Amino acid sequence: MARVEDLTMAKKNAAKKSAAPAPHDPHRVMQNGVARTLGMRILSMSKKKIVAEMPIDERHMNRNGRVNGGALMAFADAMGAVGTVYNLPPGHLTTTLESKTNFFVAGAGPVIKGESRPLHLGRSTNVWQTTLKNADGRVVAIVTQTQMVLAPRPDAGGAKK
Repeated sequence: MARVEDLTMAKKNAAKKSAAPAPHDPHRVMQNGVARTLGMRILSMSKKKIVAEMPIDERHMNRNGRVNGGALMAFADAMGAVGTVYNLPPGHLTTTLESKTNFFVAGAGPVIKGESRPLHLGRSTNVWQTTLKNADGRVVAIVTQTQMVLAPRPDAGGAKK
């Protein structure tokens, strides 16, 4: 007789297999980790422009009642990652190499919107600039980040020695 834990695990594994997006699906960036936790979502994307939003609630706030700078930086980082993943060659991966943020006004709800555009799409790096705005249209921050493009390792399919 199957235990409840076994049935639950089998159900979770089946859901993961059937709902698994393609390896280079940029939507995967927003479905994991901090992006999912903070409620980030893609509104539109192309190879040259990513538009996304992050609805604001108490999870995002600092002690002064404004959007935490780290949440804003994480949002911009995820957007740059989405753009890079969208432009990756088959089998390649990416990771953030560097990020710089300029803050202009305090972040406020009900939503922060972002637009990310590439400044450079190279073989080994991509550089994205993301502008984050409050619902009133004021620029909250501009983030410039460098994403490293990692080529597949020749031994990627083999076991480590």
